[in-house]
Amino acid sequence: MLPFQEQIISDILDDSNGGLIILASGLPISPLLSSLLALLPSHLTPLLLSVPDSLKPSLSPLSPVDISFDLPSHQRASLYTSTKPLFLSPRILIADLLTSRCSPSSISALFIFNCHRLSDTSTESFIARILRQLSPRDCLIPTFAFTDCPHAMVSGFSKTERLMKCLFVRRLHLWPRFHVVVSSDLEKYPPEVVDVRVPMSPAMKGIQTAILEAMDACLKELRRTNKVDVEDLTVEKGLFKSFDEIVRRQLDPIWHVIGKKTKQLVSDLRTLRKLLDYLIRYDAVTYLKYLDTLRVSEGVRSIWIFADSSHKIFELAKKRVYQVIRSDGTRIILDAKNTPTKKRRVTTDSKKGKEIGNEATSSSKDNAAIILEEVLEDAPKWKVLRELLEEIEEERRKENEENEKNMSGNGDNDTDMILVVCKDERSCLQLKECILKGPQQAMRQEWEKYLLGKAELHGLNKRKRNKPKSKEPKGYGITIDGGMVTCTTSTKSTENAELNTISRLENEALFAKSLEITKLTKQVELQAETNTENPKSTKVKGKQILKKKNKSQGEKEPQGKSSSDFTTETLLKDGKPLPPLQFCALERDINILEEWKPSVIIVYHPDMRFVREIEMYKAENSDRKLKVYFLFYENSTEAQKFEASIKRENSAFESLIRQKSLMMIPVDQNGRCIGSSYSNGEPELALSNSVTRKAGGRKPIDKEKRVIVDMRELMSSLPNVLHLKGMNVVPITLEVGDYILSPLICVERKSIGDLYQSFASGRLYNQVETMVRYYRIPVLLIEFSQDKSFSFQCASEIGDDVSATNIISKLSLLIMHFPRLRLVWSRSLHATADIFLSLKSNQDEPDETSAMRVGVPSEDGVIQNDVRAENYNTSAIEFLRRLPGVTDSNYRALMDGCNNLAELALLPVERLAELLGSQKAACTLREFLDAKCPTII
Repeated sequence: MLPFQEQIISDILDDSNGGLIILASGLPISPLLSSLLALLPSHLTPLLLSVPDSLKPSLSPLSPVDISFDLPSHQRASLYTSTKPLFLSPRILIADLLTSRCSPSSISALFIFNCHRLSDTSTESFIARILRQLSPRDCLIPTFAFTDCPHAMVSGFSKTERLMKCLFVRRLHLWPRFHVVVSSDLEKYPPEVVDVRVPMSPAMKGIQTAILEAMDACLKELRRTNKVDVEDLTVEKGLFKSFDEIVRRQLDPIWHVIGKKTKQLVSDLRTLRKLLDYLIRYDAVTYLKYLDTLRVSEGVRSIWIFADSSHKIFELAKKRVYQVIRSDGTRIILDAKNTPTKKRRVTTDSKKGKEIGNEATSSSKDNAAIILEEVLEDAPKWKVLRELLEEIEEERRKENEENEKNMSGNGDNDTDMILVVCKDERSCLQLKECILKGPQQAMRQEWEKYLLGKAELHGLNKRKRNKPKSKEPKGYGITIDGGMVTCTTSTKSTENAELNTISRLENEALFAKSLEITKLTKQVELQAETNTENPKSTKVKGKQILKKKNKSQGEKEPQGKSSSDFTTETLLKDGKPLPPLQFCALERDINILEEWKPSVIIVYHPDMRFVREIEMYKAENSDRKLKVYFLFYENSTEAQKFEASIKRENSAFESLIRQKSLMMIPVDQNGRCIGSSYSNGEPELALSNSVTRKAGGRKPIDKEKRVIVDMRELMSSLPNVLHLKGMNVVPITLEVGDYILSPLICVERKSIGDLYQSFASGRLYNQVETMVRYYRIPVLLIEFSQDKSFSFQCASEIGDDVSATNIISKLSLLIMHFPRLRLVWSRSLHATADIFLSLKSNQDEPDETSAMRVGVPSEDGVIQNDVRAENYNTSAIEFLRRLPGVTDSNYRALMDGCNNLAELALLPVERLAELLGSQKAACTLREFLDAKCPTII
């Protein structure tokens, strides 16, 4: 453990209340957690809420127990006294605390992770409040909250201070990277760093410039709306995912009144940020494939796709993969409107294709053919990566020779492993293929996959529009011959027809190329099937076909190994050996440096968090030699985003330091944090006009207010707010409703998203039906989010007539069908708690034993508090609903069509089909009624 980590632990243990610890991104939490768990009392049980998967392996020596809801309640109660660290979710813990399965006297400490995601109404704050109330005053349960996302702690108004009050902690521990103690420890033994700046290709530069222009144009349009804070609308902030949250947070309260254009601009900014990221991360063919999907999915409604710069994005992405030329060597040049402007004749003497002659083209030549010239531009980083590997292997070879001369070998702690770090798994797999088979072969595989996808898509479209064509050509004709598309124009062709011909010929040329690839693959498969008896001849013929294919494409047969033969030492095309390699994806969020102990790290996609992990690894292993290569695209958004992430974290810590100097955390006379300003009950009102006949103005003793909550509702924040308002929350498993306010009032709570889904699935109708059946006052609560608009839809979207797809029409029909149902609209969680208080006034308190039995039949088959049993034979109805062919939508028609089950058994099939609305259901029910009962002889 480093000295700054020991300093962190000593600072945390200074306060018995615990504290909020904010670390710089990449600084490890696992050694701090292990040390804190070792210093806690051994006879008590520590609780760890929502532990990240990356921390669990480091805590395995402590033998922790992972608790899930599948575990029975009595086993969970015994584990709370087992003194082992427990991994559990907040929902499980709050349920066990409210039901007294978990005693606060058996808990040593509470650990909370990723506390930047918490809020005032989160379940974690509910747990901290319950523990504070149930624990004795002389025995505090410390709460340790950790986070390594400082930029998320400065969003909103005084988020850090409000979070500390909710968790009942009074100490804030800030440990940025620029802290004096941290810097001295990490910079004492720095690794050898090589910053490699790779120039981007001209096409990549053009695409990046076009995307940035499109983003700037979208941001300017957003500024004109005057709905968003202008300071947040910068291209630099638009490079991060949090930018979407910032913009959406500002627009959510007025989302129902802003226009469709503004909503689409927010979506377009997200798409453009992905395009910037994928330009650097993926190869040219994959990038073109993604652009093709965007053209189909967002081509109609997107705004950026109609900008002038968007044409440049698509055209340059195509030029990185292929170019369209005529059979005589003439290259077709398109302007921004996809119209041919001029042609250039390309000579075949030089390899680069020398351009000679510029002629205006007003009409296409007769019988001119169009073919595709493959470019397949590989990523510039690929070549640099191969050169780095060759250089590393050469340096190692020279070092080994010197060691042999000096008769001294490497230390036992040194390894020859080279670690290549990428952002995702796909990049790792592609780099493996690139190293094994070469860049051109890897690009050709992607190109063949792209063409095969085009062929499949063309086949689907051809089946859809399989219509007879006229015999005479209309303007031009297209024939496919050997990967070449021929265009024959007629005398009636016009200029408008010619303008559309080029793009059509390009698509047909792609299809022709895909047919060529498909034929070659089918030949190989056919040879393998027909010559199964002679496998040697199959291999020879297959190789001959592949050789023909490679010769036609102008490339030699690859000599590298296949991906299945990948070993630690692989030969390049020129025969040079490679050092042992290992690839790692950052998205897996696994610390692999201590496991693999590499001597050289090549950071293919730079990331600030991983840079800190490298610094920690080198500081903890100062005797190891470590060399780190960073691959950056020069003058790219990759380097800009990396630098901006460091700047953003530093500014966040500076803001937190200023907040800490001005922070006010109230404490009582014993030094315990009082918490938030909300009292655990109703605010005491001053009795201004107190008279003697009211016992000298003494306030009457309020009775306990109780709310029975369904166990599944503990996932929401409403039970926490109800407890804040002074209500006693009793969690049980309810068959009917979500909240029981009194013996007469049952509430079914629906958020906006859940309301739409419940209407679509029909679940809401059954829920309301059961509430009307068992309770006198059924209530449907429709709750909106506090940070969103208090509106279903715009006024223009509400029609005059009833529509099956309109939510207002569905609600109207629901009220008409159940007249006793009451609708309650709430704009936020706190408004819902106030509504519950007003509904409970002058009402008896509910009983949890009676509420559990509602809707559950007893041993005699009798259901308690069944309102429908007064007018209907509920046992016969339940039997009817279980018959084959009878569903929730047709059993009422059967009840109206016959008086009893005996009359139902005598109805013919025709009458049953009329009542059930389906001939199939009627036959199923009739066959069941007429079936013979088995007898025992």
